[in-house]
Amino acid sequence: MIEASTFLRRALLADAVFSGVAALGFTFGASTFASLFNLPEALLGETGLFLIAYTVLVGWLAARASVSKALVLLVVIGNAAWTVGSIALLLSGAVSPNLMGELMVVAQAIATGVFAELQYVGLRRSASAVAA
Repeated sequence: MIEASTFLRRALLADAVFSGVAALGFTFGASTFASLFNLPEALLGETGLFLIAYTVLVGWLAARASVSKALVLLVVIGNAAWTVGSIALLLSGAVSPNLMGELMVVAQAIATGVFAELQYVGLRRSASAVAA
């Protein structure tokens, strides 16, 4: 366990807020967003459900004074993988979003990449160990 720096906790909280908004939008508005972005409704709905669980985890981590370094590192790696996966999805041809859909996927990939970087920096600032 490590003592979470204020920077790390704020980066995790920002991620939780961003992910929570996306979770609610994609879960409850999948059909609307599917039409708006020309993306599969099932993809958006399932992404929303995943993000609900992710938001709970990241929000829980943000609220703790001490956190598992491995768990935070998993969040950082997950965010980096999400960024790469989002761009790979667009390049794969598996989906055919319209321009708004492409912009949305790229924007959320960038935001997720920024969260990964901020969380990594926050993790490095949280070097002191605490008793378990």
